[in-house]
Amino acid sequence: MNIIETSEVAKRYVMGSEIIDALKSITISVQKGEYVAFMGPSGSGKSTLMNIVGCLDSPTSGRYILNNQDVSNMTENALAEVRNKEIGFVFQTFNLLPRQTSLENVALPLIYAGFNKADRTEKAMLALKNVGLENRAGHRPNELSGGQRQRVAVARALVNDPSILLADEPTGNLDSKTSYEIMDLFDQIHSKGNTVIMVTHEEDIAEYAHRIIRLRDGLIETDRANQNIRKAKAFMQA
Repeated sequence: MNIIETSEVAKRYVMGSEIIDALKSITISVQKGEYVAFMGPSGSGKSTLMNIVGCLDSPTSGRYILNNQDVSNMTENALAEVRNKEIGFVFQTFNLLPRQTSLENVALPLIYAGFNKADRTEKAMLALKNVGLENRAGHRPNELSGGQRQRVAVARALVNDPSILLADEPTGNLDSKTSYEIMDLFDQIHSKGNTVIMVTHEEDIAEYAHRIIRLRDGLIETDRANQNIRKAKAFMQA
């Protein structure tokens, strides 16, 4: 079953007298439970595609069906609702609130989803446990390492049980060892049946995905199954 279907999606930005075609005609489908990486050099359109797939932006033309729902021409409010329900985001810069504890950061999406405080605490604690950080629930971001902060961000992304986990350069601010630990966590998340889409410009990180879609100049250059899937544990033991 396809969870993502785009048909001839294009995105055009008009900046003064300049017209930039960030995406020209993108047709892809991603099945439920797939682990996909979007790759490409700077300016290839991978971030624009991620923004559209993540309902942070709408295409200029073409159709985007997310979980059997056409989201191509939705209003900002409708898109925000779909985002909160369907998509968990993990960003390079973690995007944690500095004055909030790990538990409070993870519980944040549940406030928007209308959960009461007791249920929020229970669900957030479980999400932290799932990333191995239940013992850091009361710590603020500045009391955590980079890897721990990213784990908190992953827990927050998953707390709402989204259809898709969308990760934008998730290891961009981490050292190699910590990067491999985070990729190991993504492996575990994927093995539980979650759909994972990752944007990266790093070849070694993309190799963890089971399918790699390469973009260049707003078009798909290649879309192939990854024959050499890397496993994080092998690196951690090396």
